[in-house]
Amino acid sequence: MAAKLNLTTSADIAVAARELDFVTRFERSWEHLREIMGIMRPIKKQPGSVLKSKYAEGTLQSGAVAEGEEIPYTKFTVKEKKYAEMTIEKYAKAVSIESIKDHGYDNAVQLTDDEFLFQLQTAVTDKFYTYLKTGTLTGEETSFQMALAMAKGNVENKFKKMHRNATGVVGFVNILDVYEYIGAANITIQNQYGFQYLKDFMGFNTVFLLSDSEIPRNKVIATAVENLVMYYVDPNDSDFSRAGLQYTVSGETNLIGFHTQGNYNTAVSEAFAIMGVTLFAEYIDAIAVMTVNAG
Repeated sequence: MAAKLNLTTSADIAVAARELDFVTRFERSWEHLREIMGIMRPIKKQPGSVLKSKYAEGTLQSGAVAEGEEIPYTKFTVKEKKYAEMTIEKYAKAVSIESIKDHGYDNAVQLTDDEFLFQLQTAVTDKFYTYLKTGTLTGEETSFQMALAMAKGNVENKFKKMHRNATGVVGFVNILDVYEYIGAANITIQNQYGFQYLKDFMGFNTVFLLSDSEIPRNKVIATAVENLVMYYVDPNDSDFSRAGLQYTVSGETNLIGFHTQGNYNTAVSEAFAIMGVTLFAEYIDAIAVMTVNAG
């Protein structure tokens, strides 16, 4: 007797579980990153929304005012600088049936899923690190220790000038600079979801340890946790579904959509991911970029 129509098969369950596992792991890594950075809940944006950095400008008027004379105002204006437009980014990968036959499902599909997830995460963080390097609160120090101290001090000083409270400061440094500085000191480097960082190091809430490709040596970047924001476009938007594009998402904050299918025309297992995640600093002039110049 033939099976009834609309029966959920083991293949259906395997695909659904794979999609759910992928988006859950992706969201969990970003949830962890938000926690260690101190970012509050991500802010949902519509595609096409323009992100703008803010910076303040003004010239301090002379304070040499004679007795009884009127004190001149110093005018400050907050200006905006366009950073990026929120977009949906689309990615895909495919594994052939021959690859699955030769190497097995776990090697051909699961391991490539893991690498796919890691590179999607890296695509977001790399753009963020590049953006951090454009911070305008710049300076030069003669040692790594002084660069760390002055980066933190400049950020806190900037926030005081803006009459805003910096409850914590986050730093970004090259991992080799840290190891060279600490030498044989016994410190605990935490490593979760691909992020290496130090907690409560040199007065910072968190110091992220990055590679040469992410931040060069002899460079220290810092900003206040209040300055960091995560924006995202919801891949589960109803308009996408109406167009026949349905993606598996996870949780209340849908940072990524993932869909898998078998393409019988080419005998490959296809995977599609869409996301629109942007890490951003609201005030570009509250990002300290310190250069170490021992000479």
